[in-house]
Amino acid sequence: MIERLTSLSGLAPTPKLPGYDRKALKPGILHLGPGAFFRAHFAPFTDAAIAVAGGDWGIEVASLRTADVADHLNEQNGLYTMLVRDTSGTTAHVIGPILRAHVATRNPGDLLARLEDPAIRIVSLTVTEKAYGFDPATGGLDLKHPDIAADLANRHAPRGVIGYLVEGLARRRAKGIAPFTPLSCDNLPSNGAVLKRLVLEFAGRIDPELRQWIEEKVPFPSTMVDRITPASTDATYRDAERLTGRQDLAAIETEPFTQWVIEDHFANGRPEWEKAGALMVEEVSAYEKMKLRMLNGAHSLLAYLGYIAGYEFIRDVMDDTGLAALARRHMNAAAATLDPVPGIDLEAYADELIARFANKAIAHRTYQIAMDGTQKLPQRLLEPATEALAHGAKAETYAIAVAAWMRYAVGVDRNGKSYELRDPRAAEIAALLADVPRNGGAVSKALFGLPGLFPAALSGNLAWTEDVANKLEILIQDNKLPLF
Repeated sequence: MIERLTSLSGLAPTPKLPGYDRKALKPGILHLGPGAFFRAHFAPFTDAAIAVAGGDWGIEVASLRTADVADHLNEQNGLYTMLVRDTSGTTAHVIGPILRAHVATRNPGDLLARLEDPAIRIVSLTVTEKAYGFDPATGGLDLKHPDIAADLANRHAPRGVIGYLVEGLARRRAKGIAPFTPLSCDNLPSNGAVLKRLVLEFAGRIDPELRQWIEEKVPFPSTMVDRITPASTDATYRDAERLTGRQDLAAIETEPFTQWVIEDHFANGRPEWEKAGALMVEEVSAYEKMKLRMLNGAHSLLAYLGYIAGYEFIRDVMDDTGLAALARRHMNAAAATLDPVPGIDLEAYADELIARFANKAIAHRTYQIAMDGTQKLPQRLLEPATEALAHGAKAETYAIAVAAWMRYAVGVDRNGKSYELRDPRAAEIAALLADVPRNGGAVSKALFGLPGLFPAALSGNLAWTEDVANKLEILIQDNKLPLF
């Protein structure tokens, strides 16, 4: 039986290893949500920064829900393999800054103790949009969200991310301990500002003085993060074992490209991430908007159309010359909604995105990208569509993308087989469509009525909604994609 990856000794000669003494590393970061993206992005950046500049910036991670990843990391002493794939082959990097993993559902007191520890100076997050518990209609807390409701009712025993952050900050304030910096790395527009707004509202509901202290003392830097990271498969684990000589149940795979833009506002220090290639800036919004609209918007467009057409992976969608051309056309439309981005040539950026989507070594499932659509559509597609229409553009590629999402939301594939939407509003969508005739006009009218999703400037634009309905009719009736 193959030995587990538990140390750096005796590994096969091919992987790149951490460039520092792990035994001397002390924790400085607590990360909530140790999923594949964190392991492909945040942890490798920190690994590289420590190798160049040192510092006590070891990472403890915590899962607020499932235990599998945390358990695998603990079993492997925090080590895991990151595979970087492109058409020239696969390279292996063993990533080393993780020191310990927590499972909040097993021992919430342990996680609260780490939030209170002054050694922890940054609490970072990759928990996905739906875990924040915000109401898209108001931008504030969703008081019906299970975690928000439970944590407001029992603030000292939180179970959700906002509740944990507020309780951790409250304990520090009570003991005169300097605050940590909450650092969101989720794909949300102005993610730091969103997190701050929710934390302040939550704190204000339980303790106005705590709210004031947080507002005065705690920075919430926004970030833009980018690296395509498919879900791990049996091939991931086999290749990790082949390249390291060890079994690795926490292995992940990703692409060569990686980008991180961070607002440089921290309460109590940070790793020298810029020495690992991160861009530290005063204001991240221009970069963030570029990525959300050009990369994520095109990704969603391809995911919905690709899934409808029966393509399993984005790389397969890109083999369809019509869809690849549509993706580029949508990127051009998205770029037209952007202000200049410092240091970025948007034409070259679009070329780079097309090449990344077509990378044959990356198996990114359309079904994975399609999940949580109601959380993703506003910033990726609906906001720029609204701006495009306001400036006199037809916003045709946005109409195609919305029609594709609506076709996907029907929940039945081209062969009549049902599938799970994997969306936090799936039950609402199903209820809206329950007795609706399956034609473009009826389905689009029902989904345009989904509360809080579509801005009035879109749902009330007759020409544009008719365009969506006509494109949706084609998708429903013919299951073809003659939309480009």
